[in-house]
Amino acid sequence: MHLYKTSKGNILKQEASFFLLNDDWDALINQQNLYTHLLQLTTIAEKISDADAANFISNYLLPPIGSQEVWAAGVTYLRSRDARMEESEDTGAADCYQRVYEAERPELFFKSLPHRVSGHQQKVNIRKDSTWNVPEPELTLFINSTGNIQAYTIGNDMSSRSIEGENPLYLPQAKMYERSTALGPCLLVTEAPIPLSTAINITINRDGTTMFDDATTLEKMKRSLTELANWLFREMDFEQGCFLMTGTCLVPPNDFTLHEDDVVNISIEGIGVLTNSIAEKK
Repeated sequence: MHLYKTSKGNILKQEASFFLLNDDWDALINQQNLYTHLLQLTTIAEKISDADAANFISNYLLPPIGSQEVWAAGVTYLRSRDARMEESEDTGAADCYQRVYEAERPELFFKSLPHRVSGHQQKVNIRKDSTWNVPEPELTLFINSTGNIQAYTIGNDMSSRSIEGENPLYLPQAKMYERSTALGPCLLVTEAPIPLSTAINITINRDGTTMFDDATTLEKMKRSLTELANWLFREMDFEQGCFLMTGTCLVPPNDFTLHEDDVVNISIEGIGVLTNSIAEKK
């Protein structure tokens, strides 16, 4: 099932049918078994036409987040470890990323409050004090208040590599700033966990030219999704649940940096496509 948040109401797509759900978003998604809950709602919810659903999703779509925080996991793929080591080589800090990759404890960090999150077809920012900026495509989990993974979405974890490369302690500035996070276009709610064979793809277009195009699968991830969720909830409570980005294996080459008006398309099999353009530096 696909669940969309719009300013006209929440749209549930179940097989070939669309339903309008006027429930509060936080209350709607923070269920012990979201899949079963939504399935039950299809028996009582208002069914709407394909045309109305398409209009709401095309013109009134919001990021699929309410009051939840967004967190992120780092160095969960070998390619991510290599990229972090490359950007930190001159500072002598490269070894710390190798240690994190091999450690029992994952790297987890706070990414964004909900009001700083962009949605599908909205702009994301690059820092004006950074010279090396990239998007990072990531499967993103919605985890309910009891720590159970209930749904999946696409995340764009914008990263200022020149800042993090200068010093690993600058990670908060490299990762956390206005519109440095995008989620969407919907929540994928499944009865079973998402398959590890699920494909992730990113393309970056500039003036009609494809600057970067790459793909991978979840099975390339060193850590499991439940492992990451369990570590996050060890000493943290989330009253309405939270979102957790799970890391990226798709990193543009070191001579690439984002420009204003670049268009980033991130697709994850079974979920859809998240599209963001790069805002003008101000």
